[in-house]
Amino acid sequence: MIWKIFMTSNKLIDLCLSYRSRGTAELVKRIQNKTTSCISYPSTYFGGKKGHLQETDSWKNIFCIFQANADDPYRYYVWTITIGTISPLGVPQRGILINGQFPGPTIDCVTNDNVIVNIINKLDQPFLMTWNGIMQRKNCWQDGVLGTNCPIPPNSNWTYKMQMKDQIGTFTYFPSTLMHRAAGGFGAFNVHRRSVIPIPYPQPAGEFSVIVGDWFKYDHKVLQKTLDSGKSFPFPNGLLINGHPHSSIFTGEAGKTYMFRVSNVGLTTSINFRIQGHVLKLVEVEGSHTLQEVYESLDIHVGQSVAVLVTLNGTVKDYYMVASTRFTKPIITSTAILRYAGSSTPASGSLPIGPTYQVHWSMKQARTIRWNLTANAARPNPQGSFHYGKINVTKTLILANSATKISGKLRYTVNGISYINPDTPLKLADYFNIPGVFDLNTISDTSTRVPARFGTSVVGTTLHDFAEIIFQNNENTIQSWHLDGSSFWTVGFGSKQWTPAMRKRYNRNDAPARYTVQVYPKSWSAILVSLDNKGMWNLRSAIWPRQYLGQQLYVRVAYNKRSLFTEYDIPANALKCGKAAHL
Repeated sequence: MIWKIFMTSNKLIDLCLSYRSRGTAELVKRIQNKTTSCISYPSTYFGGKKGHLQETDSWKNIFCIFQANADDPYRYYVWTITIGTISPLGVPQRGILINGQFPGPTIDCVTNDNVIVNIINKLDQPFLMTWNGIMQRKNCWQDGVLGTNCPIPPNSNWTYKMQMKDQIGTFTYFPSTLMHRAAGGFGAFNVHRRSVIPIPYPQPAGEFSVIVGDWFKYDHKVLQKTLDSGKSFPFPNGLLINGHPHSSIFTGEAGKTYMFRVSNVGLTTSINFRIQGHVLKLVEVEGSHTLQEVYESLDIHVGQSVAVLVTLNGTVKDYYMVASTRFTKPIITSTAILRYAGSSTPASGSLPIGPTYQVHWSMKQARTIRWNLTANAARPNPQGSFHYGKINVTKTLILANSATKISGKLRYTVNGISYINPDTPLKLADYFNIPGVFDLNTISDTSTRVPARFGTSVVGTTLHDFAEIIFQNNENTIQSWHLDGSSFWTVGFGSKQWTPAMRKRYNRNDAPARYTVQVYPKSWSAILVSLDNKGMWNLRSAIWPRQYLGQQLYVRVAYNKRSLFTEYDIPANALKCGKAAHL
């Protein structure tokens, strides 16, 4: 059962959780005893009637929204994580389900909403969920990676408490532990604008979340053993769109315009997305409104999300939606159906052709994605009012990825260091001043030729540093890098080796701000980032086997005193493990 409610007291926030096991009648009685003002959320969200509790669906999900005087709304979710049998490629295999669903449910919320997610872990392994692109302002305690959180033990639960502070955009969530991501547990996470903030395009008639990713027939534990044994990760067996290789359907009315929020949740592979007979007008990437360029197809790299507008201006029938892998041999293709309402004509004809290996084509397209300087995002002021290109850089990092062997096994490194997770989360060690967990001198700020070794890499920075980060890729494979805690401006892409002279080519005016950037083979990418969010933040390869085998590090954004103005206190429900277990 899903309860959709507004309430007037903060004391009611935990009612849904505390009364879930006691039955609906007692929960309703308890709520009605606690408040004289209980109204449903606006009908544009739920269609409820004023003065009534609305119940829908089943107890698989509980979703409560609370309004506490002048506070921002609270949205409650209870997710049970289980293993179930799925067959996305026609072969039965174990999948990770959220409330029985694969992929997981979509989170839809609004700027500044408080999103509370109680994760009940029914797996036989510890588990964490991370929220890809959610900034977690002043609150890295909720980031859901091993550098900030102890994993949730089997048959236990933990509640994430996040605020969508000053954010809009198209994001995702997925498991961050082990190789759980290879089994599912992922879904869409959409943060909508507040009604008082205009959007730079007409309101779409509707929107669709499109979750695309490569898929493997192997069990996630088998894939983990493959990596642990030092072997290379296998080639994907297929490509899924919303959990299916060919059967997902998206229905709209002729003549209307719809938003498609497309995310690449795959493990290893960039994709190209296109729709037969239609063009894609790009309007947003990971929380930034873009100049509204029109594309026949778009490259979306691992971990990236985009929002496009599609006008249904064709003949009333079905059309193919196509996703295909990029920079791979062979090319894997998946299809879905865009169906005009009333259509009785199945999709036919050749699939629209997409690019295959053309690296220069992709890099050229990436340079056309630019910030809309006059548009509002989450705030009333235009995006372009922040002149990032005029800020002096206070710290430069040059990070080079490489594949190597350590003790005869495959590992991936950043500046020669292959990351290993300590038993104690870095954030807990930092907060409690626990020695021997990490050393700020483990990794160099610049790429150097050193023998590869294991280490727990943490880069030290100061709150409000303005950093330049160059990702140098000397390998023949495409890379994808993600930073938690802060968006960054993708100011440059180039071939071969980066040199200081390349700064003259940076886009210092309207580069898009996002959270994930691709680095092409034998190439470099440069970003600028304002480190204005105190915490311990994961900077990782979004290509999951590389992350698992060491291609990651953490950025410590520090301030010399504790203050609620810069960072929230450790949560009362924080799990403690390792050297912090008894603190």
